[in-house]
Amino acid sequence: MMNSPAITVSGLRVRRGDRLVIPDLSCRIPAGTITGLLGPSGCGKTTLMRSIVGVQVVESGSIDVLGLPAGVAPLRSKIGYQPQAPAVYQDLTVRENLRYFSRILGAPAADVDRVLGIVDLAAHADQIVMRMSGGEEARVSLAVALLGRPELLILDEPTVGLDPVLRRDLWELFVKLAAGGTTLLVSSHVMDEAERCQRLLLMRDGRLLADETPAQLLQRTGTVDIGSAFLQLIDRAQQEVHR
Repeated sequence: MMNSPAITVSGLRVRRGDRLVIPDLSCRIPAGTITGLLGPSGCGKTTLMRSIVGVQVVESGSIDVLGLPAGVAPLRSKIGYQPQAPAVYQDLTVRENLRYFSRILGAPAADVDRVLGIVDLAAHADQIVMRMSGGEEARVSLAVALLGRPELLILDEPTVGLDPVLRRDLWELFVKLAAGGTTLLVSSHVMDEAERCQRLLLMRDGRLLADETPAQLLQRTGTVDIGSAFLQLIDRAQQEVHR
């Protein structure tokens, strides 16, 4: 399981308007693992995730997801995607949103209560989304991504705006999902979350600075934490550019 890739990205090149966001990126994401996608805002994390989900126009390259080309119809029920901006209906209640998306995905009706419990929103099930806080709305979006028990979860900064207790609980959930065979790609700009991942992709300016386990990264850089390792890799990359 650890050796077989759930996602294979080869020579990905993405341009958004006049800007070349990802010039040439290749990586493999092992199945049944939590892979952290880390880097500063604007480095290309969201563009890479959108490309994997199949909603981003790419200039060249290929992406294989669960043995199929990214974006094909059979993948829709196999991938759970939580975008950075919550993609739910503001004028519906939490439960109405989940019922609607569960019907689209063909998920069982019982899934609504299951995911409400997972994201700790059972007490707010009948609240209209527009009246919720940003963190609560983000949890609604995560609940949608969990419907149907997808094989692959693509989560774009799922813990932003959440309190420390809920962040901890969600990461415990992510670990349980991976142990059950689900593959997770989780983006973040918070370096302490990197230590919870089994593999790391560190991005800067649309390029990968690292694609390895946290232990391998620390050993290679001789640092004691992921944040220091990332800064060292950035310094190295800048030095190479100016040679």
